[in-house]
Amino acid sequence: MEDMKYWVALNRVPQLGTVRFRRLESYFGELEHAWNAGQSELKAAGLEDRPAREVVAARGRISPDVEMESLERAGVTALNWPHADYPARLKEIADPPPVLYYKGTLFPSDERAVAVVGTRGPTAYGREVAAVLTADLARNDITIISGLARGVDGIAHRSALANGGRTIALLAGGLDSVYPREHTGLFQEIQHHGAVASEYPLGVRPDARNFPRRNRLISGMSLGTLVVEAGATSGARWTVIHALEQDREVFCVPGSIFSSNSQLTNRMIQEGAKLVSTYTDILEELNLTSVSHQIPVNQQIALPLEQEDGDAEPLGPEAALLHHLNDEPIHIDDIHRNANLPIASVSGLLTMLEMKGMVRQVGCMHYVRVREAAPVYGN
Repeated sequence: MEDMKYWVALNRVPQLGTVRFRRLESYFGELEHAWNAGQSELKAAGLEDRPAREVVAARGRISPDVEMESLERAGVTALNWPHADYPARLKEIADPPPVLYYKGTLFPSDERAVAVVGTRGPTAYGREVAAVLTADLARNDITIISGLARGVDGIAHRSALANGGRTIALLAGGLDSVYPREHTGLFQEIQHHGAVASEYPLGVRPDARNFPRRNRLISGMSLGTLVVEAGATSGARWTVIHALEQDREVFCVPGSIFSSNSQLTNRMIQEGAKLVSTYTDILEELNLTSVSHQIPVNQQIALPLEQEDGDAEPLGPEAALLHHLNDEPIHIDDIHRNANLPIASVSGLLTMLEMKGMVRQVGCMHYVRVREAAPVYGN
């Protein structure tokens, strides 16, 4: 993608962020035109005076071609918003990074992800819980996302890897700056079974101000965030705040009322976070099936395929019912009306679909279609 080098070059300009990138993209279309624009045209695109000056000045010290060559030498891939491989879930948040840098691999199955975060100094209980829950999630093809920090983050990454799972680490600096240094080996291992990623260009050192902002990516790439142990002032609270702003689920492990490491988690449970005692609590809340309980392919129900003439194949009763279900809870009476089937038949079909693990009851006579498990990828 020829235009990528201009995204990467403009991402070096500190004054540009999500809002200003959107203005440039909307006005110029291709950012090559923005890179070569004069100050007055940049201001016409919506940039204020100082950012417009900074873009013009950047052309004297930044070469788009050299930036791309540096990334290639470092083994770093850059993705921008228009790129097909840019994580779809991350693009949904209010302020997705214009450029996401990564080393390793990003798979479509990584959309099936849970963030695991917590204190840098977990108790023995916290270490065990983090390892066990992460292992169970990884064995069910859930990609584990965390921040490579000491404590819970490192345990989550290692447990995912040890159990044949995928994991993604989001950094608060450029991908040439591993923090903490003792996680350099873990950083390398994650690249072979997942990805290390950042919104920051090469050469940017981890800075205290970057960590809270980085945490929005941890929650943003995940279906939900699990907080294992965290004190009242833990950095994990920023991940929780971002998750709530992004309308993502928050899960917390309860802890001792006498432990300072459980102050945040216990309070969040009081305020409505999902209490977690086993990995199935997370899968059920996220409407994800357990891979170990997936029905064989030859028992699955095929949905209609569109024919060339626009007519769909005839539906069997179960497939017809599934056609009217999705992730949003729907009452059995509405299913009955939409499917135009007798209520007794609808009830029986729903029972059969529940037994097959394809439908789940989520309230008083409300049903949702269960998300399919992701395909298993070899490493």
